[in-house]
Amino acid sequence: MRTRKPESVLCEGLVFAEGPRWRDGRLWLSDMHAGLVLAIDSKGRSETIARVPARPSGLGWLPDGRLLVVSMHDRMLLRLDPGGLAVHADLAPLVTGDPNDMVVDDRGRAYVGNFGFDMLAGAPPAPANLVLVLPDGSARVVAEDLRFPNGTAITEDRRTLVVAESFGARLTAFRVAPDGSLADRRPFADLAGRTPDGICIDAEDAVWASCFGQDEFVRVREGGEIVERVDVSGRRAVACALGGADRRTLFLLTAETSIEDLAQSKSRARVETLRVDVPGAGIP
Repeated sequence: MRTRKPESVLCEGLVFAEGPRWRDGRLWLSDMHAGLVLAIDSKGRSETIARVPARPSGLGWLPDGRLLVVSMHDRMLLRLDPGGLAVHADLAPLVTGDPNDMVVDDRGRAYVGNFGFDMLAGAPPAPANLVLVLPDGSARVVAEDLRFPNGTAITEDRRTLVVAESFGARLTAFRVAPDGSLADRRPFADLAGRTPDGICIDAEDAVWASCFGQDEFVRVREGGEIVERVDVSGRRAVACALGGADRRTLFLLTAETSIEDLAQSKSRARVETLRVDVPGAGIP
């Protein structure tokens, strides 16, 4: 297993960055505890795309280019229309904790995870589900009994969805049915001792996983073999995305914080980068 460190810093001065997505030559992300959705260019210059006071998280796009944003505290999936933000789906009747990360496929179908419990208030862990929101805003539960479903990715052939179960210490895979339903649940990788958070997938269907509690990012193959590791000691590994012109730049979102500090919005975050051998593929 090769161990590396980030090579450069793209952007600093963030509070707590989440949900990175590469689109149209920029890195899009949610600065969750600042209530902002940002787009950052290759020089580190940021543009505020939207203000989401109830804490933005997962990002994705409808086929017509409109942005979807998870709004955590009010348990909504928002849509950025030309006139501003609008409610795309009310997730509150379906989730048992604040929604968090999300992946949106080419058809505009959004898969949204949630905490399952009030983590920042110190509630005991409880199982959660994964909610599918269709482009028309209708929503239904497509997977249950997940241990904090967090980062989510879809393979290049669009046939498999992988979700990080942060408190299950594992990556779990599902077959994506034509109607967007999830079936044939199976283990993808056992990450015992790690807390996987945000993930992305590459052209070999290996997953880059942010391991929040271990201050590291790992590249893992199906079956559990960890083939590469990025050490960010002293900083939480929050989320990652593959992007750049050739999709060989790994964007690493890190934060100097703790769960206790986050409950008070105390955090200092930045985006770091590393060039990798295998390019990104699939979504994100």
